[in-house]
Amino acid sequence: MYVLFEEDGAFKAGTILADNDASLQVETTHGKRVKLKRAHVLLNFREPSPTDLLSRAEAAAEQLDIEFLWEVCGDEEFGFVEFAAEYQGHPPTSVEAAAILLRLHSSPIWFHRKGKGRFRKAPTEILQAALAGLEKKRQQAAAIEHMRAELVEGRMPPELAALLPQALYRPDRNRLEIKALEAACVDTGLTVPRLLLKCGALESSHDFHFNRFLFEHFPEGIAFPAFDAPAAPAGLPRAEVAAFSIDDATTTEIDDAFSVTPRPGGGWRVGIHIAAPALGFERGSTLDGIARRRLSTVYMPGNKITMLPDEVVTAFTLAEGRDCPAVSLYLDVNADLSVSSQESRVEMVPIVANLRHHDLEPVFNDNTLVNGGPEFPWQRELTVLWDLATVLEAGRGKPATNQTQVDYSFYVDWNTQTGDGPGYISIGERLRGSPIDKLVAELMILANTTWGKLLDQAGVPGLYRAQGGGKVRMTTVAAPHEGLGVDCYAWSSSPLRRYVDLVNQWQIIAVLTGGTPAFAPKSADLMAALRDFELTYAAYADFQRQMERYWCLRWLRQHAPEHVEAKVIRDNLVRLENVPLVFKVSSLPLQLPGSRVKLAIEGSDLLDVEVQARYVATLAEPDPEEYADSGF
Repeated sequence: MYVLFEEDGAFKAGTILADNDASLQVETTHGKRVKLKRAHVLLNFREPSPTDLLSRAEAAAEQLDIEFLWEVCGDEEFGFVEFAAEYQGHPPTSVEAAAILLRLHSSPIWFHRKGKGRFRKAPTEILQAALAGLEKKRQQAAAIEHMRAELVEGRMPPELAALLPQALYRPDRNRLEIKALEAACVDTGLTVPRLLLKCGALESSHDFHFNRFLFEHFPEGIAFPAFDAPAAPAGLPRAEVAAFSIDDATTTEIDDAFSVTPRPGGGWRVGIHIAAPALGFERGSTLDGIARRRLSTVYMPGNKITMLPDEVVTAFTLAEGRDCPAVSLYLDVNADLSVSSQESRVEMVPIVANLRHHDLEPVFNDNTLVNGGPEFPWQRELTVLWDLATVLEAGRGKPATNQTQVDYSFYVDWNTQTGDGPGYISIGERLRGSPIDKLVAELMILANTTWGKLLDQAGVPGLYRAQGGGKVRMTTVAAPHEGLGVDCYAWSSSPLRRYVDLVNQWQIIAVLTGGTPAFAPKSADLMAALRDFELTYAAYADFQRQMERYWCLRWLRQHAPEHVEAKVIRDNLVRLENVPLVFKVSSLPLQLPGSRVKLAIEGSDLLDVEVQARYVATLAEPDPEEYADSGF
């Protein structure tokens, strides 16, 4: 005697070994012995064998038309054996009864279970809704399959193209397009960015990194909204100076300029002139809202996203050949370079020259200052400012710049196409702490310190940079900056590029003109601006570092050197000598920090921004005294 029963959601058949009235001892088709309550038995049968019953019933169930079964079934609850008898027109065989059971059980949309072996047909409205859901799922599965096949073949489905940023940077895995994309990634063995590059959805690896930054920080795009043109300051006195700026060749937001005017009794009147966009629009204006949201200009090799619209930058940048509104700090400097007095003013300043680093550095450097060199325009003024900067640095007791650190300049020629996409990168080295660096840095420190004290003495809040115990922080009250050796330091010298400086300029102008400060003491808005600026400025700086690293890899791929030289930082971490690229070399044997090594570049990844290199040889170990002084 055999029985059909249900266990763990599956139908099983077995041979009765012992019948104890209320329970049975049964051996299944797999040889497993189970104790079964008689109430759990669905069907008793003598033939065929349990194995044959299940196989034959499954085959017969597949031939049954479920829609026809639903139509001929009554509305009341029923048992499967009774329904099999009605359907067959005679007492069903064990196979016929089991086939009906399996078919009903496998169709929960058409038939609802009401107990062991008992069912009830689904009501018409519920069935229609369920069938519509099934059809929708079928169509969705077909859509996923179509998009998956397109992606595998290297074609971009238009449905997915519309979701490109989200698919790359914040995928919603409930969407059909993302399911298709992930399925295609499994089939091709490619990551999402690599697959989209293959399909042409991304023009280059550069787009992947740049667009991710835009997605996170500029979700509405980098275009500026409509705004009212800034007001042209009226009634400002015109300074009787000839001012000049000193900047990199790519600088368009020229914030600062200088002037040196001989005094009749000897000495000079030195002017530090800062562009004054704060005169063109007020707090609460549309332009203020734009600057408040962006908080800073974003810098990256070959591109930048300005804090203010180009029209505003053009109106207030200190461009040569015109009079520009500015906040000026004047120093009366004696012949011995001591400062006898100082004065701050809001005025129009004539800018007569925009000097550039690449023109000045060959003729104005440490060598020419000591040994002399060819004469050049602005030589006298620059020399005076250099001498004054040296005195100011000595007075602070702190160097303005790290004179052993190398700065790197990145220039991208977007008109040149390479195998990795548009853009040919050139990277130049420049030792920090040059006379030009020190000159500009010292005068900016003086201006930021002086105007920070001005706000503090007037009881007007500002945004300060403070340092104590080695930690730099932003604060709304004047506090010492130990690293610079000053009593307070309020960023005020870059109002075209940083919102903090723009805020401080509003406050400074209010003090100098007797107006009402834009921010009152203990202003919650001022504190909010401080917090937002710190977070945003750090994120922008991190993005700049990431893109510099990316372009270092592009530089490596452009030049394709067989071997490179690097300096060991610690353990297996090295820095290349020609470009500011730091990476790990797993094969590097134990080396002293500062050792120079030769490496073979074996590969690089522009999406993960990683380098694979192999150790070749040690070229030189550090000087023992230098190593001892390094603290390692």
